[in-house]
Amino acid sequence: MRYIQLTLVFLFLVNLYGFAQSGQFPSQLWHKGQINTTNGQVFQGSLKYDLENNLVQLQNSGIETFGASNVVQFEIFDEQYGGIRTFYSLPFSLTGEYETPIFFEILTEGNNIVLLCREYVTTDNRGMGMYAPMAMNPIWGPPMSGAYKLAFNFYFLKDGKIQKYSQKKKELLDILYDRSDEVELYMRKNRLTHDQRGDLLRITAYYNQIR
Repeated sequence: MRYIQLTLVFLFLVNLYGFAQSGQFPSQLWHKGQINTTNGQVFQGSLKYDLENNLVQLQNSGIETFGASNVVQFEIFDEQYGGIRTFYSLPFSLTGEYETPIFFEILTEGNNIVLLCREYVTTDNRGMGMYAPMAMNPIWGPPMSGAYKLAFNFYFLKDGKIQKYSQKKKELLDILYDRSDEVELYMRKNRLTHDQRGDLLRITAYYNQIR
């Protein structure tokens, strides 16, 4: 069922490839959404997220700010790219010292492994103008142009532990070691790369399917 749903989402998002972009990154916009807090409350309204500081704002009658330590999850409908995006607050150490709750976006999940990511805005040093490089959107990968682009750090949640993925093929196959031969064949047949968001989503979903 998850595989079928993933295929439908893929086809839907491919159709959105040619939509005009607003010139703003998703974290700069307000989105319709919902917040589930640690004390069991549910808030609905317009949301704006800040992954760098692990905050999410709720705009309703006023503006209220929630930190990752007070949120179980939140989800938004990203009208700019056409899709529901879900974020969970999970304990992790970004600095290598001690774990604190931070927000991760869930790209695909299954019984065996979950693919997570955290987006960030970075400068594109390859130039601008009519030959400006294109940057992936946060849902699947259709491009946006400009001097800044979205980049992603990827993580795998497996056996109850979150592991940051260095985007190297050998590490990916090591993580999926018990089905690495099948995964590698699937990547080769479908011309999937080990460091692209949409491809990683498909690879992880396939691993959960055969595992």
